[in-house]
Amino acid sequence: MPLSYYLDISLSDDKTSAYLRFTNCEPSFKVTKEQLDEFIESHHIVYGLDEGVLYSIAAEPKAYFGSSTLIASGRPPQDGKDGYIRYLFNLDDRARRPVELDDGTVNYKEITAIHNVRKGQLIAERIPPTPGIPGQAVTGEELPARDGKEARFKLGKNVVTDPQQTGLYAAIDGMMTKTDRDKINVFPVFEVNGDVDYNIGNINFVGNVVVRGSVLTGFRIKAEGDIRVTGSVDGADLEAGGSIEISAGILGGNKGMIRAGQSVKCSFIQDAVVEAGADVLVTQSIMHSHIRAGHSVVCQGTKGLIVGGTIQAGERVVARTIGNSMSTMTSIEVGVLPELRNELQQLRQQLKGLNETKDKAEKALQLLDQMAAAGQLTPEKVAMRIKLNHSKRQTAEELLAVKERILEIEKSLEDSEKAKVEVVATIYGGTKIVIGRYTKFVKDTATRVKYQLMDGDVAVLPLG
Repeated sequence: MPLSYYLDISLSDDKTSAYLRFTNCEPSFKVTKEQLDEFIESHHIVYGLDEGVLYSIAAEPKAYFGSSTLIASGRPPQDGKDGYIRYLFNLDDRARRPVELDDGTVNYKEITAIHNVRKGQLIAERIPPTPGIPGQAVTGEELPARDGKEARFKLGKNVVTDPQQTGLYAAIDGMMTKTDRDKINVFPVFEVNGDVDYNIGNINFVGNVVVRGSVLTGFRIKAEGDIRVTGSVDGADLEAGGSIEISAGILGGNKGMIRAGQSVKCSFIQDAVVEAGADVLVTQSIMHSHIRAGHSVVCQGTKGLIVGGTIQAGERVVARTIGNSMSTMTSIEVGVLPELRNELQQLRQQLKGLNETKDKAEKALQLLDQMAAAGQLTPEKVAMRIKLNHSKRQTAEELLAVKERILEIEKSLEDSEKAKVEVVATIYGGTKIVIGRYTKFVKDTATRVKYQLMDGDVAVLPLG
């Protein structure tokens, strides 16, 4: 009998492992090492052979009956590491938290660090990617590896790169900050030594604004960088491309709005509307307010209370206490950005309209093609045909873009694995928890729990 009657060789999917298996196990079977080598070579296995195992199989085949034996190991490819931007300053707002003292007050000096830079100073370096290292299959062929991707500087205002794009430099003296989409900027600082009132008026500034006082009702501050307020904000409008930091609190009085491209930090929020691209970080309480955060809402000081209103966060909400003993309706939503739901609805309407336009254009073109075949096209109809073909191409491009965006949003709707609500102390009945597509009404008081999705439902787990 040929060896192929007794033996079979199989490869792993990535061709980096070869296995020998006995297909017919006859006690009288014998094989020499040379015969084994010849059989393996006939299967094109030439690299990484385990000679010791092969000698062992030839010496005592019975020991290998009924199992699959690794006889050759290749070298898997190693993908290159992606390039990245190395900043010379710590720009991660989430890494900096208010320092809470023993008496419950908050020391904001630790987190209002201003990154002052001089004109021409190096801000960031572009670290190049590494090339991939090819592997080798047991069949001898080279296994390709992916090279790392190049990183790119995200240029904001008042920054420049060198001709080789290896370094990012300040173009002016000022304060470095990161705004939405992680753009790096150097902004000059506008300071108000006192309250924002009738003596100052509304502020609209390209850089950072520092108010060494309070912002009074009805006034507005708009900054492309950060806003820092050492006092309180009472029923005013604040809008920042970067972060907003208020040493005292926000007394909204159901007027005005606080909106930041990055994070909002303060000690309390009451009767206010607050939106942040990243985090809303509060040390005392959030009461009867509407909060939206792209990443998280954290309320964890001595009180750490959230009661009333609606809290929406892209990923998580953390608080000491949620709701109260009077079952005040409090809604906590995580896992999906609210604006994405609205966008999805609009995109579906747009898709319907584009499909109708496409159908009409195709029907009209069919008629014109028939007329052209019969030689009945007038110059006007020829012009119409050209216009319709152009319109059809344009509609097809728009359809593709809309479909891609719909798929992108639908994927994010499903991706709620990281979404969670954490209660450090107590959650009361009357609270509504929404995670992605799922809703849970809290009926009974619970302590030290977290809510997250498990098996298509909102699960209640003990807080570790």
